[in-house]
Amino acid sequence: MSPKIAAAPISWGVCEVPGWGHVLDAKTVLGEMASLGVQATELGPPEYLPTDPAELRELLGGYGLSMVGGFLAVPLHTGDQSTVDEAERAAKLLAATGAEVLVLAAATGLDGYDDRPKLTDAEWATLVETAARIRDIAAAQGLRTVLHPHVGTHVENADEVDRFLADSDLELCLDTGHLLIGGTDPVELARKYADRIGHMHLKDVRADVAERVQRGELAYAKAVGEGIYVPLGDGDVDIAGIVAFLRESGYDGWWVLEQDTALQVGDAEAAGRPVRDTERSLQYLGKQFD
Repeated sequence: MSPKIAAAPISWGVCEVPGWGHVLDAKTVLGEMASLGVQATELGPPEYLPTDPAELRELLGGYGLSMVGGFLAVPLHTGDQSTVDEAERAAKLLAATGAEVLVLAAATGLDGYDDRPKLTDAEWATLVETAARIRDIAAAQGLRTVLHPHVGTHVENADEVDRFLADSDLELCLDTGHLLIGGTDPVELARKYADRIGHMHLKDVRADVAERVQRGELAYAKAVGEGIYVPLGDGDVDIAGIVAFLRESGYDGWWVLEQDTALQVGDAEAAGRPVRDTERSLQYLGKQFD
């Protein structure tokens, strides 16, 4: 069976963080995905793509793309109804476009991913409860919900992943880059929780830059600008090992290519990087399935 490989707008610098960088228009991004032979995408930030289901289906269809799912970073620990409402809107849109998965992250509520206030035990309990409420809402729309350990969120490192998986029945989105930057070996985590992995975000990372982020010497957004993410096979994540292990374990979900990128207006070299890097990642990943 051929692997299910998708792309994501973040590889083209399209991010939900204010001031992240130059945001390419959707037609450019989807067109470049299609030019690489990619057949599916994730949704991208809220309102980047059309929020009307019929309009979104028409736009995707024009490029021969289907919708896999969408990343949603919301403050789960506050218990605010607005968080659940936002997740319900996202789930309905995803379901209407034939998507399969809602990728949930435990946002701090602050802009960006550079500060991470510590949660109380009560806030943690609310986080787990809110994730379960969103899981049920998404399930009613025919979607699976996975929790995405992510730099600068309340589930980032190995201890937090362990705690969440002990307290919740949600599956994981295994993001190889964010885990490594958060100080976790993604291969070890994959082996430990092979039966809890419901979605894959594939990134490769320069360990030297990741260590500066871990030591607090470099903010995450600046690390992205300094090239912390590289095409698959060019960094320090054992992508080949992860793919081989998960294939042996029976993982049959999506493999989503993501290299977080920030673009600047007028930088012609950078503007062409998303296509070049994604193409190289596609070639590398394809070899793992030969």
